[in-house]
Amino acid sequence: MILGTQVSLREQARNVLLCDNAEKKAEYALDVFAHYQKGKQNKSLVESEGWPERPGRPKTPELLHPRDMPKRRSGGHAGRIGLLHALAHIELNAIDLAFDLIGRFINTPMPEDFYADWLRVGAEEAKHFMLLQGRLKSLGSTYGALPAHDGLWEAAQNTAHNLAARLAIVPMVLEARGLDVTPQMIEKLTKNGDKESADILGIIYEDEKTHVAIGSKWFSYLCRKQNKDPQTRYQNFVQTYFKGDIKPPFNKPARDEAGLPERFYIFAR
Repeated sequence: MILGTQVSLREQARNVLLCDNAEKKAEYALDVFAHYQKGKQNKSLVESEGWPERPGRPKTPELLHPRDMPKRRSGGHAGRIGLLHALAHIELNAIDLAFDLIGRFINTPMPEDFYADWLRVGAEEAKHFMLLQGRLKSLGSTYGALPAHDGLWEAAQNTAHNLAARLAIVPMVLEARGLDVTPQMIEKLTKNGDKESADILGIIYEDEKTHVAIGSKWFSYLCRKQNKDPQTRYQNFVQTYFKGDIKPPFNKPARDEAGLPERFYIFAR
């Protein structure tokens, strides 16, 4: 992958998105962010070529519809691998979602800080994937060993035309759900004596607070810029683009910390 001033930021985001090797995708994401931090990145987003509709994916795992996914075992070694594999798949999708945000919505001008924030998010998602992949390997498995579902990228496709809708659904609904469920997963792993996996989820949990906050920040920015009420607009996007309900229990302290107040997500559909 060519880095630096020869290649535009949008082209590098495309290269991350289209990489079909999971570990290399994570490595590319980390490299692009590192070059950006060092000031060696060509920050141009101008590019005539169209944007890809789907990310590159490895041959495995097999991608199934969510309803066709086999029921995951809840305990033991197999259950732990199933959980970590599912989380690794989420983090791989999260890399793509961050870099898709950077390259897809060039018709909606945003400040440079927007791109810096999402490069950081993409790099942290890559870090999460590599931590989970390393843990899977230490347990005798690897990413791709089990089937996975394509629901997360469906959310990207549904909001591909509207940056504000993408921010509402991906960080402010899907990633916020991670804040609700991750503490219970950490507690269960700890009780079962798997401190190493619990520690990885602890890192992910703290980073995801920041990711939800970044999504909330830029969603509010767009609403102010477009003279829209953030709460009303968020709820309209959820009703339009999110399948199902936003269901409790909610981790209110973590959501509050991330700038996602209760009045946004508790409402009648």
